[in-house]
Amino acid sequence: MMDKKEFRKQGHIFVDWMADYLDSVEKLPVKSSIKPGEIYNILNESPPEKGEEMDNIFADFKEKIIPGITHWQSPNFFAYFPANSSPASLLAEMLTATLGVQGMIWETSPAAAELEEKTMNWLKQMIGLPKGFEGVIQDTASTATLTAILTAREKKSEFSINKKGFGNESYRIYCSTETHSSIEKAVKIAGFGKQNLVKVRTDGQFRMDSPELEKAIQHDISMGKIPLCIVATLGTTGSTAIDPLKKIAEISSKYNIWLHVDAAFAGTALILDEFKWMIEGIEKADSFVFNPHKWMFTNFDCSAYFIKDKQALINTFAINPEYLRTQTQGQVNDYRDWGIQLGRRFRALKLWFVIRSFGVHGLQEKIRGHISLAKWLEGEINKSTSFEMLTPRTLNLICFRYKPLGVESLDELNTINERVLHEVNQTGKVFITHTKLNGAYSLRMVIGQTNVEKTHVEKAWKLVGEVASSL
Repeated sequence: MMDKKEFRKQGHIFVDWMADYLDSVEKLPVKSSIKPGEIYNILNESPPEKGEEMDNIFADFKEKIIPGITHWQSPNFFAYFPANSSPASLLAEMLTATLGVQGMIWETSPAAAELEEKTMNWLKQMIGLPKGFEGVIQDTASTATLTAILTAREKKSEFSINKKGFGNESYRIYCSTETHSSIEKAVKIAGFGKQNLVKVRTDGQFRMDSPELEKAIQHDISMGKIPLCIVATLGTTGSTAIDPLKKIAEISSKYNIWLHVDAAFAGTALILDEFKWMIEGIEKADSFVFNPHKWMFTNFDCSAYFIKDKQALINTFAINPEYLRTQTQGQVNDYRDWGIQLGRRFRALKLWFVIRSFGVHGLQEKIRGHISLAKWLEGEINKSTSFEMLTPRTLNLICFRYKPLGVESLDELNTINERVLHEVNQTGKVFITHTKLNGAYSLRMVIGQTNVEKTHVEKAWKLVGEVASSL
């Protein structure tokens, strides 16, 4: 086992490597070219009988693990959504790991509970949520959404399903056809059954069609079903479409349906006054989630979940065994009762470090910079004669395709663009992904990595053009 002297020595070595990695990551192939099983097959078949020197372990990390890493922190990473980080967040994560806090109740670390409460209040101010909302940090938006649906279930059933299980109720949950797959997973886990998830069609900009939503609700009521929850999305995964929250909120209020708002990625943009239009109507929502671990420079995992009826949340999840009872119960926030997990990491620390390190203005400057770069790329695509946008840009995600002159067949265009994607990624110089919009294969570039600059976007755009023209 490593002694404290060796730990100090290795700690300096590791931090130096971390700093060097961040300085040089853009020089590495952004997407790993490793084939399935290649890493697995070079690792030892059996665990070591005796402990090994850290120098040897670290050498294997660099030689065997790093080649199989796709570098999410590279400024040439334009795939999926960012999982960006920052030096302040990394330093705080080191402290979190050192402290090893289990923050399930106030008593297990008062500072962890109270810092979480304060930091969530900061976030609430920053993104413009009404004062009635209270926040808690979940691991991911998937967990937060499941938490919302379970709370909606219990509140609607007067907490009877937790006690007796389902009866003959036929609850219905509504989202759009563009909503994230985690909604469907949550519906299945919560016991409703996939067939009770109603996917409402979208409009020409891939936003939930609110008149169609109301029609679906009215139809379900006429059939004796119980509308339970609507999930509105601010920033769909495919194209960052923004559902019309104000209209959806009016419908949810009219029919007394729980409204959960999933802003996992796009929620960070709410720190900018010019994007607060996205949450018009939020005062009628019941719950809201966004992920600082996507676009707010706080490393994974850290999901900010806000709820209007705190007591409904606690009543849904609270279990009070003797070994967790304390004298402070009822006077403080015991966050074990605010979600699914009992054991909780001290996630608030890194979020606090990030907000204080950047400051609100520094965060705003970074986010505006990313949006400005996306706007530039959108302009370049619109000027091109061989590329086209497939949906208007909302924030910093660009959905576009290569459309050479004379090619009109959807199938042929899809095949061409799939080839473009794979050949671009095989260069190792950038990493982009795809989606399909109304059946059209779309190249998808999100500009949100912490250290991305215009030169990285220019090189990526040039590479895409060169690959496309070479086909």
